[in-house]
Amino acid sequence: MFRLLSDCRSEMVNIELDAESVAVPAGISVAAAMLYLGAGATRETPVSRSPRTAFCMMGLCFECLMEIDGRPNQRACQVIVTAGMRVKRQLGIRDHGQSS
Repeated sequence: MFRLLSDCRSEMVNIELDAESVAVPAGISVAAAMLYLGAGATRETPVSRSPRTAFCMMGLCFECLMEIDGRPNQRACQVIVTAGMRVKRQLGIRDHGQSS
């Protein structure tokens, strides 16, 4: 469903997604990388555990919250991927500001 534009020839970087190494284009947001990978949900809601993923892609909806480099509740659409970045889906209730 999502793909890079044909004139976007970016170098690839490796990030860790839920403890698995994956290659994504450099210079895109973590949320865009999730869409590029077809990785599905970025988080689950705390109460019903319904899956959620990036919606607005500009930091307003907070649907793309993920743990990035040990910091929970980061808006994945606002963080650019870097080589070696550690990204985890947030499942269920999370502590604010504390890594699990």
